[in-house]
Amino acid sequence: MAVTASPADVLRSGLDVSEPGGEFSSRAAAEAYVGKVCFKQGPPLLIGAELEWLTAQGELSATNSRPDLTVLADALGPYAPRSISPDSPADPLPGGSRVTLEPGGQIELSSAPFGTAAELCERLRADTTSLRELLESRGIRTLSAAADAVRQPLRVLGLPRYQAMERSFAALGPFGALMMCNTAATQVSVDAGADPAEIAARWRVLHAVGPALLAAFARSPGLHTAPPGVWASQRMRAWQRLDPLRTRPPVQDWADPITGYARWALDVPLLCVRSADPQAADWSAPPGATFADWLCGALDEEIGRRPDRSDLDYHLTTLFPPVRAAGHLEVRYLDAQPGDDWSVPVYAIDALLSDPGTITEATALAAGTADRWSEAARCGLADPDLRAAAVALLDLATAHAATPTAAAELAAATERCRRGLMPTGREDDGGA
Repeated sequence: MAVTASPADVLRSGLDVSEPGGEFSSRAAAEAYVGKVCFKQGPPLLIGAELEWLTAQGELSATNSRPDLTVLADALGPYAPRSISPDSPADPLPGGSRVTLEPGGQIELSSAPFGTAAELCERLRADTTSLRELLESRGIRTLSAAADAVRQPLRVLGLPRYQAMERSFAALGPFGALMMCNTAATQVSVDAGADPAEIAARWRVLHAVGPALLAAFARSPGLHTAPPGVWASQRMRAWQRLDPLRTRPPVQDWADPITGYARWALDVPLLCVRSADPQAADWSAPPGATFADWLCGALDEEIGRRPDRSDLDYHLTTLFPPVRAAGHLEVRYLDAQPGDDWSVPVYAIDALLSDPGTITEATALAAGTADRWSEAARCGLADPDLRAAAVALLDLATAHAATPTAAAELAAATERCRRGLMPTGREDDGGA
């Protein structure tokens, strides 16, 4: 089983072994399908990552500084995603990464999966350089900030998915637009595990260490138009507040993550419903209706059909928990890091999951802060318990780093956290 950095790729791979378009006979059948597709079993060998950057064309403070999509597509050429260039071959960059675009013009690289974190970082760093050169050829800058503190949230992608998402989140408050348009993350993807017991252990540790690592890598104190408040990670604040049913599953209540995740997924409200008409622009879902409602026939009048496997696959891509099960386990709680320092959380996750003993030790070290997500986003390393947990976990990661380079980067991050300092970079993040 291979991990990939893109959840959509994993979900598509699930369709390869099933009849496309088939309807589910029952909720139990749908839950079994989710468990099979979202938690692919196999030796945990591979690692991937997704990097996001804010983008600007001209001065960041200008009202029209988000890049023009035509110019962006021209800059990317054969690497342009089809969301902005429908006829593009959407080729991977030389290091294997694919380019995608977020609703507010943020650019994203999704790596290929690799057998070591060292190879992943080497190839992804090369693709990062290639991407910057392509964009700079048309005057587009990438900004390694986790939140945009300067610009109003403005969606530049007009896809039906994002129109429906914007409408749905707008009913819940301001954080949906902010998340969609003004935030950027570093995401790390790892294999789920060889069997249910290993999957459960890896799932538990990724959640247990989450608040401490969120605090360790928080660096988004400013977010333009966000409600008042002092936060270490305004990016994570936005995720926590925009739609709790979609972003904050009750994982502490799950004895088994595979069955728990499947049940939760079916009970999350629909974010959108794809239309069979390719020209249809409105993918809005019935307000408050869940996938389970659609499955049991409660939405027959509104939607006019029952969901099939492709509908469930798509629904799974609209779930945004701190750790998303997408065949592999996708860590989503880390702010975008300055410069090339995104390699530090990659090395940290890789080391903390390097063997069963380290997983057990990391879970124990993080036990005291495992449920302190809000405090981590608000206070970061200013909270003494979170700072102590972050230092202990990064010390452990340093001891189990796979290479001297990884160990050196992790040791430096440990010392930074010990001093209570937020990650900073030498490059100008445009005030974002």
